[in-house]
Order: sequence, then structure tokens, then C-alpha cells
Amino acid sequence: MYRTVATAATATRGGSPTDSGDCVVTLDQVPRWSNSEYRASLEYGNEDPSFSNSYFPDPLTSKSGGESSIHGMVSRFPVDHEINSKTYLWRGNPWNLEVDAVVNSTNENMDEAHCSPGLHAAAGPGLAEECAALGGCRTGMAKVTKAYDLPARRVIHTVGPKYAVKYHTAAENALSHCYRSCLELLIDNGLQSIAMGCIYTESKNYPREPAAHVSIRTVRRFMEKQKDKIAAVVFCTTTSMDTEIYKRLLPLYFPRDKLEEEIAVLKLPADVGDENGETIIDERKIRIKPLPKKNIPKPPQAPVELPVSDVGLVRRNSSYLDSFLDPAFMSLITDPDQRRKEQWEKNAQAQSGWNCAKMLGFGDLGGPPLSAAEEYSLHSRYLAKANSVNLSEIAEMKIVYRGGVDSEGRPVMVVVGAHFLLRCLDLERFVHYVVKEFEPIIQKPYTIVYFHSAASLQLQPDMGWMRRVQQILGRKHQRNLHAIYVLHPTFGLKAAIFALQLFVDNVVWKKVVYVDRLLQLFRYVPREQLTIPDFVFQLSKQMIDSDGFCDRDQCRHDLEVNGGKGLIVDPRTKYVYHRP
Repeated sequence: MYRTVATAATATRGGSPTDSGDCVVTLDQVPRWSNSEYRASLEYGNEDPSFSNSYFPDPLTSKSGGESSIHGMVSRFPVDHEINSKTYLWRGNPWNLEVDAVVNSTNENMDEAHCSPGLHAAAGPGLAEECAALGGCRTGMAKVTKAYDLPARRVIHTVGPKYAVKYHTAAENALSHCYRSCLELLIDNGLQSIAMGCIYTESKNYPREPAAHVSIRTVRRFMEKQKDKIAAVVFCTTTSMDTEIYKRLLPLYFPRDKLEEEIAVLKLPADVGDENGETIIDERKIRIKPLPKKNIPKPPQAPVELPVSDVGLVRRNSSYLDSFLDPAFMSLITDPDQRRKEQWEKNAQAQSGWNCAKMLGFGDLGGPPLSAAEEYSLHSRYLAKANSVNLSEIAEMKIVYRGGVDSEGRPVMVVVGAHFLLRCLDLERFVHYVVKEFEPIIQKPYTIVYFHSAASLQLQPDMGWMRRVQQILGRKHQRNLHAIYVLHPTFGLKAAIFALQLFVDNVVWKKVVYVDRLLQLFRYVPREQLTIPDFVFQLSKQMIDSDGFCDRDQCRHDLEVNGGKGLIVDPRTKYVYHRP
């Protein structure tokens, strides 16, 4: 698919041979930023004729720069020949370069339609398949994949922010974090050279020149700290406008000599970010002011000998110290002794039912109940982790999956107990999967259908684990859960649910509805809204055949109550339910 460029001279003219996407360009064919002839080498004749170079004046050719005085001003980006020798500017697609990693600007879903144009076509179908298995990427973050058919070794995918004037600072910092995340992944994976295109798209409305300022200063700050671990950073542009912008701004952040450094002092924006290149927000700075000096007359007092235990009390209640403290500030501080007492009370309350439950073999139910803020924080951490890892192997086990809606239109989540193979299941990854699957439906009232058919043959998790899952799902799950319909319950399951009501949560587990027959379940959830495993139908048929005429009458009664005419046929087992 790729061919090697014949000569270095063609590559130095801005990479025009690679515009067709069929050439491999090595770093030796791209001029370094420290090259003194670099400015002339970027002047190529295939520019857009409608684009005027005079629209963007070169700050290094401005007359005012040489005449202005910079006496007493310190350069914020001093000359660093080592960094300049590792910096490149090249016109062309980054994935045509033979480097360790190339950057792909994508969206949160990492789908092919919103990626850098042409990258997936050059890399082959394997890249799209690996991206689909990563579970997306958050704005400002980055993820790494193989490069497949590209000359590079890896592809680093990152999601740029949407731009709005109202949230200019947030967009700047998110874009800065994109570049920094890409460089951090480069080092974490033992790579040294990277080709970075412009991490923004026209659809996200990010202005070109402000984005270039953010990208260049972020890379410069990162290289100042990690230049020993980075061999090359190539800024890649694909349009005449982007190329001209980078040609004008690179000397401000990567000056090549003292003259450029002096002129850059005058031309740099007022805000060039902090030590990482992020925008500084003055309102968020912590300001520490000294206590005001007050002259408070002290009444003459005779010295009193106090016990050592009372000295701290006197100092704590001193009106002299209180006069320096802001009452509004002090009102926000809770007494640490009071906080410790409340924590002890919570622990004691939790321990009251814990010892009994542990002796009965129900698991570890220790620890105080979580507050709403603690549950929210716990749920957020698990959800973020679940969205960042591949859980496809758990999804294939079909333990938990979405159904349709119940008879009143509430979404249904199906749980199959017999598929819960405790001996070959990573419980922590399963919890992440449960949080990810439940998150879309617990925002409003919903229903759970639990098939306990043949589940008594499998080992089940203890109540301590069930309590932990319930805490992670949070109070929204407790509030919006309508009912849990349990099909084919056993005596052991009913005893376990009674224990859950007693020791874990009396609100959630009071919503359990026991269902002995499938036709009873169809009263609450229509048959066409459920995907039911084959063995559930077979077990239902065996129970009818073994129980005899009374069970048949019961099923006939259920059919009459359920109403309707015709047949219910399971397409897999071909088992037929006759309706009168």
C-alpha cells in the first residue's frame, strides 16, 4: 500500500508527495525545526491561490519587534537547542510518517466516521475492530491501539473538546490535556517518536489559531520535563492555513536563537499557561493572607497555676484567639471529636447485625452505611472504570442482559441464575459490567426478571457481596426499582431473600414477587418482551408433566386469567402453549 519516497528533497517541500497517501516518509526526510534553512524550505508553490500569506504576518519579520526594548523582561520560553533538534513541522498526513506513534483525532465512540479522514482506510479493517472493543474514550483522554498496515508502530486516539466561547477556558484545558495524554501514552508504551496532527475538527468549531497556541505550548512544556525520553515530535498540517499558522507560532515557543527569543518575549500572548501549558484561572488560586494585627488590651491578672490537662482547654477557649478568626469560616468546620463520635456510632450500629449474619454464613456485612455522597462517588468510579475496559467476555456469558418492557411500559433487566458460574467468573469485572448495563435503565422506574431455574445447582455469592453491589448501584436503583420477579424459586432462595430483607435492605428486597410458572410471569411481562433460555422452557414443561393434572389445571387457569387467543410458541424448543 505504501511506497518509499525516492529522495529527501521532495519531502522537504512540505510533504506534498504523501497527499495521495501512498508514500512512506522517514524522519530523515523531514527537516528539523532547528535547521536554519527551515523557513525557506516550507515555502512551496502549491499553496491555495485564494489564501494570502500577508494575512498572517510573520512576527519575526515585524519591524516593531527589533525596535522595541525588552530590557528587564525574562523569556518564558528560552532557547533550547536540544528540544528544537527533536521538533519537526511537516505538511502531510501523520500516518504516512514512519514513526513510533501517530495521533488520531476521534470522537467519544471512536467510530470510523468521526476519525481523521483517511487513517482507517490506510490502516485496514483491524483498526476499527480494535477501536470498537475499547469501549469509547472520554474528551481530553487518549487510548492506544496497534497500527496494523500503517508505517507507524502504534496509533494513539484522543478526543478533542467542543468549543463554545462561554466555556473557552474549559475547552483550552481539555485540548491541552489531549496533547499531554498522547505524549504520556507515548512514554508509557516505551515509544520515542510521535506525529501529531491538529486535534480539532471543523464540526467542533474550535478556532484554528487558538488551538495551535494550546498545542505548541503544551508540547513545549512537556518536552522540557521529558526531553530525555522523547526523540521526535512532528507537528503535521494538512492545509495551507494550518501550515502558515504553525510557521508563525513555532518561533514564539521554540525560538532557535537569541534574536527569536527576544522578539518572542514581545509577541507571546499574556496567558501562556502554567508549567503544563494549561490556562491559569485566577479565581481558583488559593490565597493565604496573614492574620490582622489587633491590639487588644489585656486586663491585669494574677498568675494562676493550672494543671497541665487544663492548659489546652484555656487556650482553646481563649477570646484572644477567637478575635482573629472569621466566624463564617469557623462555622463550616465540624468538630473532629464530633465527627469521630458519629463514625463510631455508625460502626456500632452496623456491627449489631454483622456478627449474627457472619455466624450464619451470610458473608461480611460489616461497615457503616454509606452516605448519599459516598454512594455517588463509589458509583461514579465504577462506571468510569466500566466504560474504559473491555467486558465482552462477561457479556457473552448472558448472565445479565436487557429485555423489552413490562406490561406497564417499564424497561426490563433479565438475570439468569444458572449462567452465574462463580468458579470461573471474576466478580470485580462482573460488578463493572452490572453497573454499565444497569446505568441506562435505573434513571427511571424499571423491572428485574430473575430466572432461578436450575440455579440451585450453582454456587451463589454471599450477602456481603450482594450488599456491596447494591451500594455501588446507589439509591437511584433502590428508588426506581419497581419489582423483582423471581421464576421457579426454591426454599433456599426464599430463605436467602428473607435474610437480605433482614440484614441488607428491607426496601429493595420487599419488592420480590415469586412466580412459579412461566404463564404467571407473562401477566407481568409479555412473552414477546423476553429472551428466555431453552432450559427454562424445558424445566417448565417437566414440572407440568411431573406434577400431574392439578398443575395442568393451574396452567389452564393461568391462561384464562392471562386472556387472549391463539398459541404461544417458543421458536427454539418448539414448545406450544395453548390459549383458549
